[in-house]
Amino acid sequence: MGVLAIDAGTTGVTALIVTEDGRVESRGYQEFAQHFPRPGQVEHNPEDIWQATLSACGTALRGASSPPSCVGITNQRETAVLWDRRTLAAPYRAIVWQDRRTAGICERLLPFEERVSELTGLRLDPYFTGTKLTWLAENAPSVWSDVLSGNIAIGTVDSYLIARLTAGARHVTDPSNASRTLLYGLASHTWDPWLCDLFGVPMDALPEIVPNYGPIGTTDPSAFLGLSVPISGVAGDQQAALFGQTCFGVGDVKCTYGTGSFILVNTGGEIVRSDAGLLTTVAWQTPSGEVTYALEGSIFVTGAAVQWLRDGLGLIGTAPESEAIARTVPDSGGVVFVPALTGLGAPHWDPQARGLITGITRGTTRAHLVRATLEAIAFEVRDVVEATPPISVLKADGGASANNLLMQLQADQLGVPVERPVIQETTALGAAFLAGLGSGVWSTQDELRKTWHLDHRFTPGPRDDTTYTHWRHAITLTTTH
Repeated sequence: MGVLAIDAGTTGVTALIVTEDGRVESRGYQEFAQHFPRPGQVEHNPEDIWQATLSACGTALRGASSPPSCVGITNQRETAVLWDRRTLAAPYRAIVWQDRRTAGICERLLPFEERVSELTGLRLDPYFTGTKLTWLAENAPSVWSDVLSGNIAIGTVDSYLIARLTAGARHVTDPSNASRTLLYGLASHTWDPWLCDLFGVPMDALPEIVPNYGPIGTTDPSAFLGLSVPISGVAGDQQAALFGQTCFGVGDVKCTYGTGSFILVNTGGEIVRSDAGLLTTVAWQTPSGEVTYALEGSIFVTGAAVQWLRDGLGLIGTAPESEAIARTVPDSGGVVFVPALTGLGAPHWDPQARGLITGITRGTTRAHLVRATLEAIAFEVRDVVEATPPISVLKADGGASANNLLMQLQADQLGVPVERPVIQETTALGAAFLAGLGSGVWSTQDELRKTWHLDHRFTPGPRDDTTYTHWRHAITLTTTH
């Protein structure tokens, strides 16, 4: 029997059936709508996420040889979701992690940033859930009154999906997602009363925090495709990818190339603080209470920049086409693109920054701009990695990791090998691994390591830092500081 992994991402839901030997037996995928009501605002209809989940899971289950033994969930993090505890209907669209509307709230709370960072390992930025909830309290008072009365529950996408899967029986989250809300104490491992008071969030509206694997809930057959199976694993998408890449040792590092790119370094049981713009976060917590932490560099726009070339500018027909087009020129011809399309994340952290393209001449072609976009992704990741402890190898995954030119550019920029696994959907794979550990499909992390297989190792070549120097200058032009 396989494990059903649900990966509720930013633009769609992926479902995988993962076998005991780590193979993907079947899969399903369903996109859902993105809403951009105003510049800098990004919203999802929670019901769309749920319907996409049902569709993707239905497809995966039809391709499976037998029903799943358990369910694992991973999700876009930091997105704020509200739902009626009784009907499970959402009274307001979800405010997505990319949303920038709370920049003013962050500025207002700046006097408290040092204390917030000390408690959470994060920083005051619109990226995180807490300020989104403050915005809802101030801008949707009728909805918020139902939160205060106990009729409306608060959570992130994992909590919402578990509520839907269990027909409302469970209102829970895990430490990896909780640690991204600005409401969770890294050392206390609980919702922090001072933080909840600062952001104006009632603690009794928040979900119970449970370990990342073990007994979490049971799906309700009337709600979820006729299935009654244990939900036994859950983690935010980037921590799930770290787990799926079997980065179980201190110093292991991975980068997931998706809508954005996220670099996580396993720091073991130690809370490691960064003075170079990286975040400290929970990676996972075992049923016995043992917590593994990570340093994280969050880059908001990488794969989304390629999508912008396709959808915004019409320069390419499909995202995979970017590699072939970029290979038609030997370099970017002096063009530098800083894709600060939703502000800048790590290590610069400027929500007001805007994108910039420099070095354009009469000789500039679409190929130069496409190549500059791939170079920008590699440069963004280099900026983050240079702020981490030294690494010996980078494990890469996510949709854009299939781009061989990008992976080679990345290895060249970092000066260390980049390893891509056979299964690049490591976010969903991590959810499957957690669920399998939680239900007895696998017993140890060593068993999981044996399921990881190398697809390709990109060895670094010579590096000319001229374009990177131009990149570093361009970054200063995008920021508001």
